[in-house]
Formats: sequence, structure tokens, C-alpha cells
Amino acid sequence: MWAIFPNHIFAKNSIESARVWPAREYTRVTLESLKPISNDQMILKNPDRLVIDLHDIELNDDLKNLSTKILSSDPNIKQIRVAKFNSQVSRVVIELRAESKINIFSLKPAGGYKHRLVIDVYPRVDELMALVQDKEKKDITAPKKEIILSSPSETKKEKALQEAPSSQSNKIPTKKIVIAIDAGHGGEDSGARGASGSLEKNITLSIARKLKKEIDNDEQLRAVLTRDDDYFVPLHGRVIKARKLKADIFVSIHADAFTNPDAKGSSVFALSESGATSASARYLANKENESDLIGGVSLDDKDPMLAKTLLDLSQSATINDSVKLGNFVLDQLRDINDLHKSNVEQAGFAVLKSPDIPSILVETAFISNPKEEQILNNDEHQEILAKNILIGIKKYLSSNPNIAKNF
Repeated sequence: MWAIFPNHIFAKNSIESARVWPAREYTRVTLESLKPISNDQMILKNPDRLVIDLHDIELNDDLKNLSTKILSSDPNIKQIRVAKFNSQVSRVVIELRAESKINIFSLKPAGGYKHRLVIDVYPRVDELMALVQDKEKKDITAPKKEIILSSPSETKKEKALQEAPSSQSNKIPTKKIVIAIDAGHGGEDSGARGASGSLEKNITLSIARKLKKEIDNDEQLRAVLTRDDDYFVPLHGRVIKARKLKADIFVSIHADAFTNPDAKGSSVFALSESGATSASARYLANKENESDLIGGVSLDDKDPMLAKTLLDLSQSATINDSVKLGNFVLDQLRDINDLHKSNVEQAGFAVLKSPDIPSILVETAFISNPKEEQILNNDEHQEILAKNILIGIKKYLSSNPNIAKNF
């Protein structure tokens, strides 16, 4: 008697949306539902695959179409299969390209999203750590003439043995100054939306890439991106990436938004030890700090020492340097756009909480302002923004002997 009714009549929950965010760093699969998703998981070998059983979930079109959202270029997932396992269970099989690290967690409603089950598939080889290890390997194997080991007296002896002045090609290279560029938002967290539908996450990534190109054109500088594609990076993860790559400066790129479409201008922010320099700064910091709720952060793998580092606000010297850096950048933005505030503001941005790296957050313009949204999407203006941010950074470096001894 019961068998003549469709399964969905008895389903207690349903998938409202299924999304996939592929990137080299990791691939995220998100299942959004009306209620929390009860599930079981297991990992199988030969081939490597992840099996997720969704309890009391209707096998609707949103869930079925998940298999069509896997790109052939996805570096972590080969394919996804979805089927009804029994009357109460819908089974999702994620076939992996290689042995992977899997992180599965649930998120409560936030930022316009309902309940979500998040599946993050990480490659076993950490791209960031591979870059760090490669750099360390190169430092070890570099020719001795490129490593400054000599004492002052030994250096004089070397010079005495030289019959002619050193050529430019024999000049001992100095350590490059590393600048971490943080493209705000990404993946599930789209950031602010412009009047014409522009997404902050796309604009910030485009500007960040242009800034990286400008920086890398300077022989004394090196740029690293906290994200180089459309995927979510937790706020603490952006700080940790910068510190692992031994960044000397951290610059987070954003586009402001407000309920009033007439709000306009560029702003620069530094971290505040307590309070904020204005009500708008506090409002903006609270809004940006909600990114982890929207993008989704698993709390089961956090290092206690990391938490201590991020929560330690006894970093007055770094904050002072951040304000100096911010002032130089703000002066350059003044030449190409109106300023929303004429001074560097300070607020409790989580992404700026590095205890030893001067860090600023640049609100390039208001994406909620139709005119500024238009220029933010203009490639030429983005390049001008990047050039002026870099000029501000260089002026700061020239004024700071602790960082730029050879700049």
C-alpha cells in the first residue's frame, strides 16, 4: 500500500540548492536545505571515493543535478553520482582524483543562506606548504656567492683580490620584500552586491591580480595571493598564509557598500586595539567579520596556538606601522578618487590580526554606488588603483628602515 506513493511524500527535508566551487587549493561542495542534514560518511579505496548518505532527503532535481556541476578541469573531484539508496536514504558518491583530505561540517543559516552541509576536498599535497618548501630548498641549494655569510674583514679580503669593480651581474642579491595581497571574500561568500549585480569577490580578485603583476615587475618585491581563484578562505587562514610565506606587508582588497547609494569614496583601515575610530568603521568591521559565518569554517581542526596568536591584541608596534602604511596608501588613493574618510580608520577586522605584519584593508570604492560600481569594473581604473596602492607601499618601505634596509 505504501509503495504506491512517491518517496518525496515521506521525505522530511529537501535540498534547496547544490553548489560546487572548484579550485587548485581545494574543492567545496555545498548542499543547502530547509533543515539540518542528517548524514553518514565513509571513505572507500580503489578508486578513491567519498560516500555520503543523506537521511530523509528527497531525491529532487537540485540534488540530481549535482553530478552535472563537476567540471572536467576540477583538480580534486573526478565525478559525483547521486541515487536513492533506499526509501529513507539518498546516496552521494564523490569520486576523487587522488587520495584526499576530507573535511565535512554543517552550518547554521547565515547571510541569506539556509542550513548547509559543506564538503571540502583538499589535495594531500598542500600547495602553500609546497611553495614554502620549494623556496627553502632553493635557499639551501643556491650558489654560495649568493649567500651573505662573510664577516666584514672577509669581505675586504674578497674586494682586495678583485682586479676590477664588481659588475651588476655579480651583485649579491638582497632578500625580496614579500607583500601578501588578500582578495576579499570568495566562493560562497560573494561579499557586497552592486546596484547592477556586480559581486565584490570578483572585483577584489581582479584588482588583486593586477596589483600582484605590478609588484612582481619590481625586482626588489614579491607578491603572494591569499586566494587566486573563486573559493572561500577563512579570515584566520588568510593571516596564516601570509605568515607562512613570511610576508612583510599584508594588504586586503575590498569594495565598500552601504544602504544609501550616494555613499562614495575610498577608505583605508588598520586594526584597532580597542574600539573603533568611527561608528561606520565598527559597522564595516562587524559586517566583514561575518564572512566566516557565510563562507563556513570548521572548528574541529584549529590549533590552540593559532587561536592565541589571533586573539592576542598586544601588538601596538605593528598597529602603528599599519597606520603609517595606510596613510601612504590613502594619500595615493586621494589622487584618483574621492575619499570617504580623510584619515586611516581603525576597527576590529579579523583579517588584520597579524601580530607581526603591518596590515591594512583597502576599501577601493563603494560598489553600492552606481557610478563607483562602474569604475570598479573598468580594467583601466583597476590598473590605476593597483599602481597607486603600490606607490603608497613603496613610500612606506622607503620610510621604514626596519623592513626596507636595501629598498
